[in-house]
Amino acid sequence: MESSIIVAVVAAIVALVIGIFLGKMIFAKNTKKDLEEAEEITKRADAQAKKSVADATTLAETIKEKKLLEAKEHWSQLKSQHEKEVTQRSQKLVEGENRLKQQEQSLKDKTAAVQKQVHENELLKETLDRQLEVSNIKRAELDRQHEEHLKRLEKVAGLSAEQAKTELMEVVKEEARTRAMAHVKDIMEEAKMNATKEAKKIIIQTIQRTAAEQTIENAITVFNLESDEIKGQIIGREGRNIRALEAATGVDLIIDDTPEAIVLSCFDPLRREIARLSLQRLVQDGRIHPARIEEVVEKTKKQLEDQIMEIGERTIIELGVHGLHKDLVRLVGKMRFRSSYGQNLLMHSKETANLCGIMASELGLGQKVVKLAKRAGLLHDIGKVPDEETELSHALLGAKVAERCGEHASIVNAIGAHHDEMEMLYIISPIVQACDAISGARPGARREMMQSYLQRIKDLENLAMAYTGVEKAYAIQAGRELRVMVEADKISDADSDRLSFEIADKIQKEMQYPGQIKVTVIRELRAVNIAR
Repeated sequence: MESSIIVAVVAAIVALVIGIFLGKMIFAKNTKKDLEEAEEITKRADAQAKKSVADATTLAETIKEKKLLEAKEHWSQLKSQHEKEVTQRSQKLVEGENRLKQQEQSLKDKTAAVQKQVHENELLKETLDRQLEVSNIKRAELDRQHEEHLKRLEKVAGLSAEQAKTELMEVVKEEARTRAMAHVKDIMEEAKMNATKEAKKIIIQTIQRTAAEQTIENAITVFNLESDEIKGQIIGREGRNIRALEAATGVDLIIDDTPEAIVLSCFDPLRREIARLSLQRLVQDGRIHPARIEEVVEKTKKQLEDQIMEIGERTIIELGVHGLHKDLVRLVGKMRFRSSYGQNLLMHSKETANLCGIMASELGLGQKVVKLAKRAGLLHDIGKVPDEETELSHALLGAKVAERCGEHASIVNAIGAHHDEMEMLYIISPIVQACDAISGARPGARREMMQSYLQRIKDLENLAMAYTGVEKAYAIQAGRELRVMVEADKISDADSDRLSFEIADKIQKEMQYPGQIKVTVIRELRAVNIAR
């Protein structure tokens, strides 16, 4: 038992020894292999390191050469720039030296010129001093001679110097006043001939300033709406509807905060009526857009044109005036939409026609002349509703239209002469003028209160009566003319002209009135003797 254990122990020890020996051999073999691999890696690393060092050396040499080239180029640029700056500075210095030399030369020339001028001034001063001494001597001599001459004149004339001056001044004043009046008259005549257009502009501006109430009443129409919501539809997206309506009608639409109202503004009443009717139809229809607006406006224009012809035909039938040209019938119908000082033009023309017929009949001029007078009275203001704007007055324009339409020469003359712009050649001309004045100027016919009308007439007469030598003064033609009677022994013909000018000027400065006022000064010389 024990021997077997010993054998086992010995075997184990032998096996252990053998295992240790084998392990050492295997470890030595592996260690040798590792050392060989390590040496191989070290050799490769040395080769790679040598290559990297060589590459780095080459790259460093390349970078060094590149930097050297860049440094040389930069140095070359700096050098050229420096040389350029030096050249510029040198050039500036040369230019500055040249300018200084020029200024120095100019200063020397100016100094020489000033010295020369000073020398000449001194010579001139000496000459003037000598002349002044001679002048003082001559002046003293002249004063002495003048005093002696005045004494001799006073002795011969029997007047003192002050009295002679006073009389001479009065004569000169009178002569100057007469010449001034003649000169002013010539200037006014020239201004009337050459300043027609400017006068019209001034009158229009004056009307706009002083007749705002009448202008507003005659230039706007208020269109009432059921609700303010419709305003947005009328304006349209970005205002396209209102622009289309204004372009189609020629009327300005004013849409503001006024509740349930739109203002139509235009000086042409016919355009305002077209705009009003078109807007009424568009609002009732509810379809408001640019294409629809143009369609409605065109339709409204045609319907209104038919209405104008109907009004004209109805008027001539009512007055018994037949055979009128269709253009004249149309103008008569257009007068329905025109007013003057608040008086409807068609009503005024119908009233004038009736008055002309009555007056011609009362004068016993015959049935033919009565018809002509009535016809002329109806047509006398057709120039106020022209189809085209002209430079002619309404009377001359109306005469031209009547002549073009084949009217009788007496009617043409009556239309053109009813404001004294043509010479009256026929008996009906003064009849038309008188009846026009009766219809248009009578109190109450136009927008003017009776009290203010009478006050204006009275003020005109009192203004004229305030002048010396005026015997009587009458305001006629509803204050459109002022006739002044003067005393012949106190006012001469030249004074009459001056008096007419002064009264007209004073009226223009101190009074307010519509239209114009004609001032007529009448001087009548009567020689009266009594036989006993």
